Amino acid sequence: MATTLPVPIEFELPDGWRPAPPDEVGAPGAAFIALHPQPDDGFTANITIDGEYRPDSVALPEMADGSVARLRETGASVTLTDRREMGSPEAPGLLQKLAVSTTAGGTLRDVVQTQVYLSLLDIKDPHNRVVIRLVLTSTAAQHPLVLGDFEDFVRTVRPRTETES
Repeated sequence: MATTLPVPIEFELPDGWRPAPPDEVGAPGAAFIALHPQPDDGFTANITIDGEYRPDSVALPEMADGSVARLRETGASVTLTDRREMGSPEAPGLLQKLAVSTTAGGTLRDVVQTQVYLSLLDIKDPHNRVVIRLVLTSTAAQHPLVLGDFEDFVRTVRPRTETES
Protein backbone atom coordinates (compact mmCIF):
# COMPACT_ATOMS: atom_id res chain seq x y z
CA MET A 1 0.00 0.00 0.00
CA ALA A 2 1.39 3.40 -0.98
CA THR A 3 2.43 5.54 1.96
CA THR A 4 2.03 9.23 2.60
CA LEU A 5 4.76 11.67 3.50
CA PRO A 6 4.79 13.08 7.04
CA VAL A 7 4.99 16.62 5.64
CA PRO A 8 3.75 18.02 2.35
CA ILE A 9 6.44 18.73 -0.24
CA GLU A 10 6.44 20.11 -3.73
CA PHE A 11 8.70 19.44 -6.69
CA GLU A 12 8.92 19.56 -10.46
CA LEU A 13 9.35 16.42 -12.52
CA PRO A 14 11.89 16.50 -15.34
CA ASP A 15 10.48 16.65 -18.86
CA GLY A 16 9.00 13.37 -20.02
CA TRP A 17 8.87 11.69 -16.61
CA ARG A 18 5.35 10.67 -15.61
CA PRO A 19 3.81 9.85 -12.24
CA ALA A 20 2.50 6.34 -11.64
CA PRO A 21 0.48 4.75 -8.80
CA PRO A 22 3.09 3.15 -6.48
CA ASP A 23 0.96 0.06 -5.80
CA GLU A 24 0.44 -0.61 -9.51
CA VAL A 25 4.14 -0.49 -10.42
CA GLY A 26 5.48 -2.58 -7.55
CA ALA A 27 6.59 0.21 -5.20
CA PRO A 28 4.08 -0.12 -2.34
CA GLY A 29 6.31 1.58 0.25
CA ALA A 30 6.67 4.74 -1.83
CA ALA A 31 4.60 7.86 -1.39
CA PHE A 32 5.31 8.88 -5.01
CA ILE A 33 6.90 7.34 -8.08
CA ALA A 34 7.74 8.76 -11.50
CA LEU A 35 8.75 6.71 -14.54
CA HIS A 36 11.16 7.58 -17.31
CA PRO A 37 9.60 7.47 -20.80
CA GLN A 38 12.34 5.28 -22.34
CA PRO A 39 12.91 1.82 -20.77
CA ASP A 40 16.40 0.34 -21.11
CA ASP A 41 16.65 -3.38 -21.80
CA GLY A 42 13.16 -3.91 -20.36
CA PHE A 43 13.74 -1.88 -17.18
CA THR A 44 12.11 1.50 -16.61
CA ALA A 45 14.17 4.04 -14.70
CA ASN A 46 12.21 5.50 -11.82
CA ILE A 47 12.28 8.12 -9.11
CA THR A 48 10.64 7.27 -5.81
CA ILE A 49 9.91 9.39 -2.76
CA ASP A 50 9.29 8.18 0.77
CA GLY A 51 9.80 9.66 4.20
CA GLU A 52 9.17 9.37 7.89
CA TYR A 53 9.22 11.22 11.18
CA ARG A 54 12.55 10.64 12.93
CA PRO A 55 12.36 11.99 16.49
CA ASP A 56 15.46 9.96 17.37
CA SER A 57 19.03 11.13 16.99
CA VAL A 58 20.00 8.59 14.32
CA ALA A 59 22.38 10.25 11.88
CA LEU A 60 21.76 10.24 8.14
CA PRO A 61 24.69 7.84 7.44
CA GLU A 62 23.12 5.30 9.81
CA MET A 63 19.77 5.66 8.03
CA ALA A 64 21.56 5.16 4.71
CA ASP A 65 23.23 2.02 6.15
CA GLY A 66 19.72 0.80 7.00
CA SER A 67 18.67 1.20 3.36
CA VAL A 68 21.63 -0.89 2.24
CA ALA A 69 20.78 -3.57 4.81
CA ARG A 70 17.11 -3.70 3.72
CA LEU A 71 18.15 -4.11 0.07
CA ARG A 72 20.47 -6.95 1.05
CA GLU A 73 17.63 -8.61 3.00
CA THR A 74 15.76 -8.96 -0.32
CA GLY A 75 18.62 -11.10 -1.64
CA ALA A 76 20.20 -8.31 -3.66
CA SER A 77 23.95 -7.90 -3.91
CA VAL A 78 24.68 -4.28 -2.93
CA THR A 79 27.91 -2.29 -3.19
CA LEU A 80 28.19 1.23 -1.81
CA THR A 81 30.10 3.19 -4.48
CA ASP A 82 29.80 6.75 -3.14
CA ARG A 83 28.53 8.54 -0.06
CA ARG A 84 28.82 12.19 0.91
CA GLU A 85 27.09 14.74 3.06
CA MET A 86 25.37 17.69 1.44
CA GLY A 87 23.11 20.57 2.38
CA SER A 88 23.54 22.86 5.37
CA PRO A 89 23.32 22.56 9.17
CA GLU A 90 19.72 23.81 8.95
CA ALA A 91 18.82 21.33 6.19
CA PRO A 92 21.37 18.51 6.22
CA GLY A 93 21.39 15.89 3.52
CA LEU A 94 23.25 12.84 2.38
CA LEU A 95 23.81 11.31 -1.04
CA GLN A 96 24.76 7.69 -1.61
CA LYS A 97 25.17 5.65 -4.77
CA LEU A 98 24.69 1.92 -4.83
CA ALA A 99 25.44 -0.76 -7.40
CA VAL A 100 22.73 -3.39 -7.01
CA SER A 101 22.36 -6.82 -8.59
CA THR A 102 18.81 -8.07 -8.09
CA THR A 103 16.02 -9.97 -9.74
CA ALA A 104 13.36 -7.68 -11.23
CA GLY A 105 10.48 -9.10 -13.23
CA GLY A 106 12.09 -12.55 -13.18
CA THR A 107 15.32 -11.24 -14.74
CA LEU A 108 18.67 -10.73 -13.00
CA ARG A 109 19.51 -7.04 -13.36
CA ASP A 110 22.40 -4.78 -12.51
CA VAL A 111 20.95 -1.43 -11.50
CA VAL A 112 22.28 1.73 -9.96
CA GLN A 113 20.52 3.59 -7.18
CA THR A 114 21.26 7.17 -6.27
CA GLN A 115 19.66 7.93 -2.91
CA VAL A 116 19.30 11.40 -1.44
CA TYR A 117 18.26 11.88 2.19
CA LEU A 118 16.92 15.29 3.18
CA SER A 119 16.46 16.09 6.85
CA LEU A 120 13.88 18.75 7.66
CA LEU A 121 13.77 20.19 11.15
CA ASP A 122 10.79 21.90 12.74
CA ILE A 123 12.00 25.43 13.48
CA LYS A 124 9.86 25.63 16.62
CA ASP A 125 10.93 22.22 17.93
CA PRO A 126 14.15 20.76 16.45
CA HIS A 127 13.32 17.38 18.02
CA ASN A 128 10.63 17.10 15.36
CA ARG A 129 12.60 15.86 12.38
CA VAL A 130 11.38 14.46 9.11
CA VAL A 131 13.63 12.63 6.69
CA ILE A 132 12.61 12.50 3.04
CA ARG A 133 14.33 9.95 0.80
CA LEU A 134 14.53 10.49 -2.96
CA VAL A 135 15.74 7.53 -5.00
CA LEU A 136 16.69 7.19 -8.66
CA THR A 137 16.90 3.58 -9.87
CA SER A 138 18.07 2.80 -13.40
CA THR A 139 20.14 0.32 -15.34
CA ALA A 140 23.87 0.90 -15.14
CA ALA A 141 23.88 1.75 -18.87
CA GLN A 142 21.09 4.34 -18.55
CA HIS A 143 22.27 5.90 -15.30
CA PRO A 144 24.53 8.55 -16.87
CA LEU A 145 21.64 9.59 -19.13
CA VAL A 146 19.04 10.04 -16.34
CA LEU A 147 21.27 11.29 -13.50
CA GLY A 148 21.06 14.91 -14.68
CA ASP A 149 17.26 14.70 -14.64
CA PHE A 150 17.40 13.39 -11.07
CA GLU A 151 19.78 16.15 -9.98
CA ASP A 152 17.43 18.75 -11.51
CA PHE A 153 14.49 17.10 -9.73
CA VAL A 154 16.26 17.09 -6.34
CA ARG A 155 16.96 20.83 -6.66
CA THR A 156 13.20 21.50 -6.93
CA VAL A 157 12.13 19.53 -3.82
CA ARG A 158 11.04 21.73 -0.94
CA PRO A 159 8.51 21.73 1.89
CA ARG A 160 5.16 23.12 0.91
CA THR A 161 4.22 25.95 3.21
CA GLU A 162 0.72 26.48 4.56
CA THR A 163 0.36 29.73 2.64
CA GLU A 164 0.90 28.05 -0.73
CA SER A 165 -2.05 26.58 -2.57
